[in-house]
Amino acid sequence: MAVNEARDPRAAASHFQFQGEVVALEPYGNGHINDTLLVTCRTGAAPAHYILQNINRSVFPSPAIVMQNIERVTAHLGRQLAGTPDGARRALTLIPARDGKNWHVDGQGETWRAYPFVEDAHGHETATSAEQAYQAAHAFGRFQHLVSSLPAPRLHETIPDFHHTPKRFAALERAIAADPMNRARLARPEIEFALARQSITGVLIEANLPERITHNDTKFNNVLLDDASGEGVCVVDLDTVMPGLVLYDFGDMVRTTTSPAEEDERDLSKVTMQFPLFESLVRGYIDSTRAFLTAAERQFLAFSGKLITFEIGIRFLTDYLNGDTYFKIHREGHNLDRSRTQFKLVESIEQQEEKMNRLVESVAVA
Repeated sequence: MAVNEARDPRAAASHFQFQGEVVALEPYGNGHINDTLLVTCRTGAAPAHYILQNINRSVFPSPAIVMQNIERVTAHLGRQLAGTPDGARRALTLIPARDGKNWHVDGQGETWRAYPFVEDAHGHETATSAEQAYQAAHAFGRFQHLVSSLPAPRLHETIPDFHHTPKRFAALERAIAADPMNRARLARPEIEFALARQSITGVLIEANLPERITHNDTKFNNVLLDDASGEGVCVVDLDTVMPGLVLYDFGDMVRTTTSPAEEDERDLSKVTMQFPLFESLVRGYIDSTRAFLTAAERQFLAFSGKLITFEIGIRFLTDYLNGDTYFKIHREGHNLDRSRTQFKLVESIEQQEEKMNRLVESVAVA
């Protein structure tokens, strides 16, 4: 991932209370939204590592409210995990800036934040075993459980209506009608696929489910797995932690964990919803959420995988039609490729949905 040349990461790094002298900064990860760097500092002992991030103002036009949410959530998680084994690795901790605030705004109005690097744990693009799927789902469920006790006030909505699927569908319809880049002709099968499934878009919103604090971006690679034990250690990427439905989180787990293919795979024959991985997600998630998850929420676990996969697919398709203004792309037609992958996964889920529902029922009563 290329870091925006107009920004000065080294200058930004100088404003944080890192231990030791900054000796290296290098791009880290492959996220679609923010610029992320790994900072290496020289200390008297082993080098210290940190993550430095610049918040994308095109996606988050009010970075301060993003950081206020993260500040509250990380502090709460820290209190919940204090004194527990390996507690310091199980939640992100903000590194204060030198002025005492938990983030830094530079002279160009760019917002920066920093975290200690979680050593000996990594995110993975795809799950290669049922155990990895179980651990990711268990970690996300544990995260939801821990933040469920966050006291008032309500968190900010960092991206209003982020998982409001009917509004996402309406945005697609506008993009199709406007067709500003003359690309609709290149995406006719994908457009027809999406339009044929309009009826599913409002199901969760109309189900009268409880509002909770949710992560809202539960890609498989947003859980760090311990290098030695494989345990799901730490949930990362907290920009979209805000009020929502727990099913948004579980649905995105299904989307990003059950298929062996990457999100932008061009060979669609590789895209399939692997039932054993879905089963592991269900078992891991229910094991860590039994204390608060309602029967109504469990009822929609399988459906949520289909809906959120469809929603992300129409978002990729909308961005493609609009000229790739939201998601970072690395090749021509990248967002169209991404939408095709999502829609192929939707088809695979549809073919197995009844079996998925039966599994959820059996695990819930076990």
